[in-house]
Amino acid sequence: MAEQITELSETKRAESLRVRLIPYIDRYGVLLLVLVMGITSYILEPEVFLTWRNVSNIFRQIAFNAVLALGEFVVIVTAGIDLSVGSTLALAMMATAVLSKAGYSVPILLIVPFIVGATVGIINGLGLTKLRLPHPFIMTLGMLNIARGATNLISGGVPISGLPDPVRWMGASDIKLGEGIEIPASLLVVAISYIIVGLFLHYARTGRHIYAIGGNPQAARVSGINVDRTLILVYGLCGTLAGLSGLLLAGRTNSGFPNAGLGQELDAISAVIIGGASFFGGRGSVLGVFAGALVIGLLRNILNLQNVPVFWQQVLIGVVIISVVYLDVLRRRAGSSNS
Repeated sequence: MAEQITELSETKRAESLRVRLIPYIDRYGVLLLVLVMGITSYILEPEVFLTWRNVSNIFRQIAFNAVLALGEFVVIVTAGIDLSVGSTLALAMMATAVLSKAGYSVPILLIVPFIVGATVGIINGLGLTKLRLPHPFIMTLGMLNIARGATNLISGGVPISGLPDPVRWMGASDIKLGEGIEIPASLLVVAISYIIVGLFLHYARTGRHIYAIGGNPQAARVSGINVDRTLILVYGLCGTLAGLSGLLLAGRTNSGFPNAGLGQELDAISAVIIGGASFFGGRGSVLGVFAGALVIGLLRNILNLQNVPVFWQQVLIGVVIISVVYLDVLRRRAGSSNS
């Protein structure tokens, strides 16, 4: 009997410690993860990791995923999900390449990815709200296949290379800041995107409505928020950012290819959850999302520098996803127990 009481007491102490640690992990966990990964990279590759060339390359590599994750984040804040962002990226990218080959002007090429992405996103939002589907998983999974099929239809299933300089500049060029110091132009695009979306979410009334819907959609409806209209806007914004991501990737590769973005929705979702957002909605920040995208970029950089095969990289990313979602569940349990 005494042993059972002792075991129960130790279990309660362990649970209490875990509950107390959750807020600190929630607040500083992603920053600590970035720091640990940076130190690990430096220890493994001290002559390569901190070179400006490698650092610049990391930011260039994460740029399109950071923008994709930003759109996914806005959806996840509403307790939704968009599985079609990778296919939307590919469709926007391919539309740009096809029109470039047809001889359309640069302004059109720069606008088309946004139009394509926004259209796909709005269709997702309309399908979810007007068809009253039980979960956005269903609508966006269907759109994943529709957009991927449309990508292959307009391209004939073959890549198209040779894009104009302004498009390549956005994805592949550098901006000189000083002697020997250059930052990727795509990082500037990322910064502008994050600032705009961050200001929108925290200062616009609609942005606050988005968080309210994720926290409690029924209460949001009762308080007078037009939930359906807000969700259409959210998915439209997500699609628009997926289109911008496709434009960045097209510029970086100087081409459009039908298989672009395959599985990229998983990296985007991972960045959002690693960055502190919750699958249950109503929480998260844009800075956290960028940190999450940086974590994935650092992880891939470490593995590439160590010549780890791509398949093992996929395994490790999967482990990270499961671990972070588990932490999200612990956060929710801790919040429930405290309340």
